[in-house]
Amino acid sequence: MRIQPIVEGHGEVEALPILLRRLLHAAGVFAVEIGRPIRRGRGQLLRDDLLEKVIRIAFMQQGCTSVLIMLDADDDCPKELKERMESCTGKIATDIPCKIVIPKCEYEAWFLSSLESLRGKQRINMDASSPDNPESIRNAKDVLSKTMPPETSYWETIDQAKLSASFDMGQAYRKCRSFKHLVSALGELLQEMGIAVDNWPPEEWKRTSK
Repeated sequence: MRIQPIVEGHGEVEALPILLRRLLHAAGVFAVEIGRPIRRGRGQLLRDDLLEKVIRIAFMQQGCTSVLIMLDADDDCPKELKERMESCTGKIATDIPCKIVIPKCEYEAWFLSSLESLRGKQRINMDASSPDNPESIRNAKDVLSKTMPPETSYWETIDQAKLSASFDMGQAYRKCRSFKHLVSALGELLQEMGIAVDNWPPEEWKRTSK
């Protein structure tokens, strides 16, 4: 069984599979593979005809038993954008489940939510602290750059995958609604693939930090 991701960003091609494998490990699921993401530009993913085409390409990938689409909200409302895309995916008659996750405003907001866990990694300063509402920040990449030493900056294609391997997923779950949506979407995909997962998400992720 294999989850086939579709992504918008170059960095997510490497980063999202790392994150999904971490989530599967946390769920105690080891028999599901993550396909190499299919990348398409934002304009293509927001056109119904082109979105349908790329989803059908995903369905044809070897071993594909589910599809996960990820697209940053940027300036759009995540709920409205998700509903708009689902109006297209719902028209495709198939037994392969397909879920859409819209990080608000950017994938990197999940890193901002747990900066304390990233101190000393990928040039993140040792005194970096998470903002109270990371998903309200529009330019998360720029904010990440400011947590690094002068004359250095965050590079999506270099840093995103490595930070995806390290950030505190429990903290992101507590502070980012869109990360909760990813966790929920993965649980739903597993269920629709016939894989029972108990206690998902982990109870400790739901506990408020002291």
